[in-house]
Amino acid sequence: MTFDDTLQALLRSYETAGGINHLDGSNLPSEDSVNRLASDVMHLLFPGYFETEPLTRDAVREHTRRRLVSVHERLRNDVEKSLRFARSAGTDPTAASARAAHVADTVLARLPELRRVVQTDVQAAYAGDPATRHVEEIILAYPCVLVVSLQRFAHELYRLGVPLLPRMITEFAHERTGTDIHPGARIGEYFFIDHCTGVVIGETATIGHHVKIYQGVTLGAKSFEVDTDGNPVKGVKRHPDVGDHVTIYAHATILGGDTRIGNQSIVGANVWLLESIPDNSIAYYKNENLVVRSRKKRETAVESRTQDELQAWNWSI
Repeated sequence: MTFDDTLQALLRSYETAGGINHLDGSNLPSEDSVNRLASDVMHLLFPGYFETEPLTRDAVREHTRRRLVSVHERLRNDVEKSLRFARSAGTDPTAASARAAHVADTVLARLPELRRVVQTDVQAAYAGDPATRHVEEIILAYPCVLVVSLQRFAHELYRLGVPLLPRMITEFAHERTGTDIHPGARIGEYFFIDHCTGVVIGETATIGHHVKIYQGVTLGAKSFEVDTDGNPVKGVKRHPDVGDHVTIYAHATILGGDTRIGNQSIVGANVWLLESIPDNSIAYYKNENLVVRSRKKRETAVESRTQDELQAWNWSI
């Protein structure tokens, strides 16, 4: 087959194999633009950490102003493309543009509060991993900082009803860390994912404060409802809730929208849970049997010391 034959065959497939073509449609956010946006957001959240040159206090105002202007413009453009794609602002381009500008203003105004929250995540990582010696090591080398920080940013867009773009932002982090957190998941403060590989957290999951999970953990769905045409029903609660001060060890799988892990509980490695466990519980396998029992006093001692360390942690990012 010649080059021209291949070209003609490929063009014919565009006409006959629909569903993966986007021809004559609205302009979509580009992967390069979204990746740049995600990277710039990390610069704004952690100034001075990802620069090629040292960032001084004298230069930080102008440096931040320039980056914020760039992020606002890129965010506004990508939000507008997402809105037009989903037709959620109607067919009026002016309406889509105005809403996109409002979304960009609203989300960027949340950056100072997001910085406060992601600082608690860094604190949790420092207190929760004896292998680290410096907070700089956590911010620069721990993948949980990237994936959780960008999920928190994307969640703000998700809450405002922006389609497509939030998922593209979290996918930027997913590609780099191997951890997939849907932008719809609601995550409390002081959240740490140790090793941060192979973790999956679904759209309707909720996670409380002071939660630590390990590699390979899944907060997923048992199954999903379908409509009369066999298509998945959107917007229903499918993923579990995790209370405050919970630890979930490696490769645990917790499924179901009505499944809740109670406060102060521990889920052991490789545990498969389809039902709720109460507050102050520990779930683990003994031989082949799942055991769920109340925690003993000595099992809460380490956690208490960890919380004392967090309260004493007073560095600034």
